[in-house]
Amino acid sequence: MFSKILIANRGEIAVRIIKTCRRMGIKTVVVYSEADADSMAVEMADEAVFIGGAPASESYLVQDKIVDAVRQTRAEAVHPGFGFLSENASFARRLAAEGIVFIGPNPHAIEAMGDKIESKKFAAKANVSVVPGHVGEIDDTAHAVKISEEIGYPVMIKASAGGGGKGIRVAWNRKDVEEGFPAVRAEAKASFGDDRIFIEKFIESPRHVEIQVLGDKHGNVVHLFERECSIQRRNQKVIEEAPSPLLDEQTRKAMGDQAVALAKAVQYDSAGTVEFVAGQDKSFFFLEMNTRLQVEHPVTEMITGVDLVEQMIRSAYGEKLPFAQKDLKINGWAMESRIYAEDPYRGFLPSIGRLVRYSPPPEGDTPYGFVRNDAGVREGDEISMFYDPMISKLSTWGKTRDAAIDAMGRALEDFHIEGLGQNIPFLAAVMDQKRFRSGKLSTNYIKDEFPDGFQGLPPTDAQRDLMSAVALAMHRVLTRRASPDLLRDDWIVVVGHDHRAVKLQADNGDISVTCDGKTARLEAIDWRPGRPVFRGRFEGQDFAVAVKPAAEGFVIRHRATTLHVLVLSPRSAELHRMLPPKKAADTSKMVLSPMPGLVVSIDVAAGQAVRTGEVVAVLEAMKMQNILRAERDGTVKAVSVKAGDSVAADEVLVEFA
Repeated sequence: MFSKILIANRGEIAVRIIKTCRRMGIKTVVVYSEADADSMAVEMADEAVFIGGAPASESYLVQDKIVDAVRQTRAEAVHPGFGFLSENASFARRLAAEGIVFIGPNPHAIEAMGDKIESKKFAAKANVSVVPGHVGEIDDTAHAVKISEEIGYPVMIKASAGGGGKGIRVAWNRKDVEEGFPAVRAEAKASFGDDRIFIEKFIESPRHVEIQVLGDKHGNVVHLFERECSIQRRNQKVIEEAPSPLLDEQTRKAMGDQAVALAKAVQYDSAGTVEFVAGQDKSFFFLEMNTRLQVEHPVTEMITGVDLVEQMIRSAYGEKLPFAQKDLKINGWAMESRIYAEDPYRGFLPSIGRLVRYSPPPEGDTPYGFVRNDAGVREGDEISMFYDPMISKLSTWGKTRDAAIDAMGRALEDFHIEGLGQNIPFLAAVMDQKRFRSGKLSTNYIKDEFPDGFQGLPPTDAQRDLMSAVALAMHRVLTRRASPDLLRDDWIVVVGHDHRAVKLQADNGDISVTCDGKTARLEAIDWRPGRPVFRGRFEGQDFAVAVKPAAEGFVIRHRATTLHVLVLSPRSAELHRMLPPKKAADTSKMVLSPMPGLVVSIDVAAGQAVRTGEVVAVLEAMKMQNILRAERDGTVKAVSVKAGDSVAADEVLVEFA
């Protein structure tokens, strides 16, 4: 077995690989950029080599620097993780020429299947069902429009070397192609160094189901069943699960057999994923093959018990697969939620910054299920604008799908992050939705369920009772410390316009709350002033809520519901009713930067008449280009920034008269 492996990657996947190498007794080397000098991966690895500036084009994508680091540390093999050079055939060949083992598939397989254009050609020759589309290269925007109209709208414009949701646009008409094609080409060039684009028919209400395959250098290939990855936002996977609630045994076998046949055709000899677009009728079409480890691999590991990183290493070393297809079985159900640095309340825009607080749930067996959290960050680390905004991958396992969903909901309650926007409330909302629990999914799920964006969920009666009790408990602790003479048992709890008279009784640290003749009990209270999370047991159910003091009362969040709760004496409540409501600032005549980023272009000038929907500016963040459009007709009064400027969230870009 290898004695030392270099990991040509960063973040959580670097940490993930280190953990398996430690268990196998293999030493590790990580390379790092300026932005990652103090990273968790650098701290955990046996050795670390600096390879350049923060942009990936100056560090993680530079083959010479990776090879030099291997020579310097005398590593025997390179694990590329995912992204960066993981699907680069020239890199695999370069390593082979240097006598270094590439822990991934052979270069031929990468070229045949890793390139989205070539993979479709190859699949068609192998009689694999493919989505209708144009698999040749596209010259320019006019050519893209011509092809799109021949295929018929809607179409998907996609970077050939793409991945991670970057370099993808759905075009519903000619205008979308004219705007989207150059944007996709720019993203592809910036992210992958390859601006080739292909176009295919976009299948409406599809499901995204993928098969995990694993091969060795002796001609053996197996599949480890499927993952459903239909919950996507901007073509970026958000929630994955294994197995899929769509498939029956017959469809599962057919899809698995097709994936294995395709892998064997290219002598596939590592971990890879064959992706399919599936109809609600269980029909399926080959989409692409990712010739690398997938971000969502933990859910497959949790239902099969197979460590995919370990098997990649053993295959690269020349060992045979230790199992055959008949030895593999599905055990239970696994769910994965990607925790992103983004603001779900503002259209899921990136929200970079420092993790002022980072407190994930406990891992392993818990009272509510098995929990795993794959992360490459710690409290105090910074989520950089130069890389993917994923903070961690939270996975849960249960004997049934409902059990895995319930475990995920509770684990998300126990996950607390401060310092930047994050999508935990949104993930919790999905877990609580009847449609999600029913398994009736599609890649349009988020658009269908949240057509006007995500603004949280209204409280249920149970949540209102829970958060009122939490506010009363916190108020009692603070009052006892500051002014014990003001303690009383009759209070008014104010939530919005709702005033509820309650009676409070304390008993050995627990409290009972009586309202409208009904009494509820809050027990096992775990909170003290300053803590951002309040834990306890309400009416026999364990819970965790995020809490923080407000100008008046407390802001409390339980899953996807946030309430501002006040605890007042009857007289204070009477006076509070007389306060005039606060008016929000009028920003209707301004175009604000929705995120920190770089101004790519300003498309208007002072004095220019602009109509609703016209492009005002283009911003880049996390390598994604975001088009800002006018939300009203008007005349531009002032432009505050220019192309090349860095801007903060909510900074005024353009003001209308």
